[in-house]
Amino acid sequence: MKFKVMGVLIVIFFLSGCGNATIANESESYINREDIMTIWAWDENFNIQAANMAIEKYQQTHEDARIEVVSMSQEEAVARLKSAIVSGADNLLPDIVLVEDYRIQHFLKSYEEEFADLSEIVHDDDFASYKMGINQINGKIYGVPFDSGVVGLFYRVDYIEAAGYREEDMENLTWEEYIAIGKAVKRATGKDMLALNPSDLPIIRMMLQSAGKWYCDKNGEVYIANNQALEGAIGVYMDIVEAEIARPISDWSQFIGTFQSGQVASVVSGAWISSTILENEEQSGLWRVTRLPAMTDQTGSQNASSVGGSGWYVMENSRHKAQAKQFLKETFVLDKDLINQLVEAINLVSTLRSAEDSENYQKGVDFYGGQRIFSDFIEWTYEIPTVNYGADTYGIEGYVAEAIQAILAGGDIKETLREYQKLYLQDAN
Repeated sequence: MKFKVMGVLIVIFFLSGCGNATIANESESYINREDIMTIWAWDENFNIQAANMAIEKYQQTHEDARIEVVSMSQEEAVARLKSAIVSGADNLLPDIVLVEDYRIQHFLKSYEEEFADLSEIVHDDDFASYKMGINQINGKIYGVPFDSGVVGLFYRVDYIEAAGYREEDMENLTWEEYIAIGKAVKRATGKDMLALNPSDLPIIRMMLQSAGKWYCDKNGEVYIANNQALEGAIGVYMDIVEAEIARPISDWSQFIGTFQSGQVASVVSGAWISSTILENEEQSGLWRVTRLPAMTDQTGSQNASSVGGSGWYVMENSRHKAQAKQFLKETFVLDKDLINQLVEAINLVSTLRSAEDSENYQKGVDFYGGQRIFSDFIEWTYEIPTVNYGADTYGIEGYVAEAIQAILAGGDIKETLREYQKLYLQDAN
C-alpha cells in the first residue's frame, strides 16, 4: 500500500508540473472568460460544425448568448482537460467539452466532482440504452449523448458483383462468409477486402461489443485472460490476416486513402465514416451499407455493434454552468429540427429516440444507390449490446495489440492473453 500511495503522489506531482507548464503558456483562446461560454470539440467537418449549427439555432431565441467553439484534436482536448483538472485551474477548463465514449468512464471515476450532474435535463429513455450505459456513475447522469458509433459494413457493389455476389448476399453475414467473399474479390479484382492497422484495433472492439463483451468485465475490471469473446475475435483477425485480404496501413490518412482511391472493397467502421466516403463524388452509386458480420462461435453475437461515438459534458465549476445545461437541453436533447438538419449537413446518426422519425432519416441517399442508410443505422443502433468500457480502453488495447502480434508469431492464444493481462496489471500498479 505504501508503494501504491507513493506512486500516486509521483503521478500527481508529474501531472501538476505538466499542467503548470501548460498553464504558463496558455493562449487567451483557452481561458474561460466571464463573458463567453466555451465549448471544446474536435473534427471541423463533424463535431465542430454540429456545435456551430447548435449555437446558431440557440441564439435565435437567446440573442445575448455569446458562445465560442474551440477546435483541437481529441488527444489535445484530453491532455488539456486532465492538466487543468489536476492543476485546479478552473479558468482553463471549458464550459462544455466533447468526450469520446471510450474515455468518459476514466474521467468520471477519477474526477467525478469536476463534472456537472445533468440528470435534470437527460433521462435514461431519451437516448439509446447502450449510450446511456456509459455516461453515468453513482446513479447520476453526466453526459448528453451525441453521435451513434453504430457500425456499418460499407462495401463497393461493383467489386462484389465482379466476384459473383449480389447485394442480397451481403446481408447478415458471418465473419467466415465475409472472409470467403474477400478471397473471391481478391481473385476477381486484385483488390483487398479491407484495411488493417496492427497497432489500432477497432475491428476487435466491434467484434467484442457485438458479443456483449469488452476488455473489461461488467464491473470495469480488466478482462483479457479467459475472455472467450476476445479469443474468438482474435481468431477472426488471424483468419483475415492469413487469408491475405487485408491491406496493411499505419495511420488514419492511409486508412482514408484506401477507400477513397478504390484500393479496398469494403470499410468496416462507425456510421460517422460515411461523410468521408461521400467525399469522392466519382464513386457515387458504387457503395452500399449492410450490417456488421456476426461471430459464429459466440452465443448471442449480434450483427450490430458500435465504434467511437461521443457525448457532451458540462464542467461543475464552469462560470456558465446553468447556461451550458440550458444550451444542451434546448439543442441536443430537445431540438428534433436541429438533429434533422445535422443529418443532411454532416451525416449525423443521432441516438436521440425522439428524432427517429425525422424527415432526413427517411430519405434515400443517391451515393448509396438510393438506400435509406439512416433508417437502417437507427434500426441497428437499438440492437447494440451495452457493455462497460471501463476506465482504460486504449491502455488495455495496447497490451492486446502486442498479444496479437505474439499470437501471430506462434504463441498460444490462452496463455498469451494470460501473460499480457498479468503484464498490464503489474504496470498499472
